[in-house]
Amino acid sequence: MTGTPLSFAATPGSAAGRHDALAEMLRALRLTGSVFLHGCFTAPFGVISPKQYDANTPMAHMRHISIFHLITAGGCTVEIATGERRTISAGDVVLIPFADAHKFSSGKFAEMANASDLVRPSAIKGMAKLDYGGGGEETRMVCGFIESSEFLFAPVFRSLPPLLIYRTDEDQVSAVIASTVREIVLLADAAASGTELMLGRLMEMLFIEFLRCYATRLPPGATGWFAALNDPILSRALQRVHADPARRWTVEDLAREAGTSRTVLAERFHTILGQAPIEYVTGWRMQLAADQIRNGADGIAAIAARVGYESEAAFNRAFKRVTGTTPGRWRDGGGAARA
Repeated sequence: MTGTPLSFAATPGSAAGRHDALAEMLRALRLTGSVFLHGCFTAPFGVISPKQYDANTPMAHMRHISIFHLITAGGCTVEIATGERRTISAGDVVLIPFADAHKFSSGKFAEMANASDLVRPSAIKGMAKLDYGGGGEETRMVCGFIESSEFLFAPVFRSLPPLLIYRTDEDQVSAVIASTVREIVLLADAAASGTELMLGRLMEMLFIEFLRCYATRLPPGATGWFAALNDPILSRALQRVHADPARRWTVEDLAREAGTSRTVLAERFHTILGQAPIEYVTGWRMQLAADQIRNGADGIAAIAARVGYESEAAFNRAFKRVTGTTPGRWRDGGGAARA
């Protein structure tokens, strides 16, 4: 489900294997979170947050960036790069999965200011502060980011719409998110030194719970990786693949594990994930291998065997086919990630 902004509130619901598959995927992504801005805006105002992959921006070197905005007071309009506009207010959590340029505004402002020109240092390491506007009604927000190593296959972010807005209502299901948001805001407001590590961990927790709730709210007929978690057949198949990536999977084996026929499994993969079952298996193996090559000390042959390849040569061919570079170049930092 991509291309459409989505607002949602958590409701109970689960699918077999959803949490196991999601947990495995998030572990492979090596999430790192942080809070980078405490902003106060007064109407009228118009501010643009630049695309975070631009060469001269602070976070451009990171593999993948998603941006969170926690609205703590007031309200304004957010507009993303597609032109979609939404009204947001205190209690909303806004996620921009790909950190594209986006705008915040309220009232009739003279011109759009660049947030990069307005930020100032704060007492918390790595977090800036921003005070801007015409002196009217106040809007406050705490902004954070999630960095991940989704440089190859992992479809978590590519399965998300370009804008998600979560309302932290005080119901049982959203209690974890509401509590996490409160802790982040309290720490950011306190501006005490040494809190950056705690803020980072809280942002990671927020992101994980955000994704869990998002998965429960997808409508029937949705496509993408999160929709696959809600499908009884695909969720079982993904759980088996993630639990044992080195197994010599065939479509027949995977269908049997998922409790269905080869034909039905292939159809579900094609309809919901847009790929063949074995293509998914290969992609997951390469995501795991790429992480181990870049961040581990084992040799290529050992890593190849760990993800299901008896021959290092066969693994090298598969790795280059999926990533566009060789395992050796990837380890040396010479490989280029595919978007």
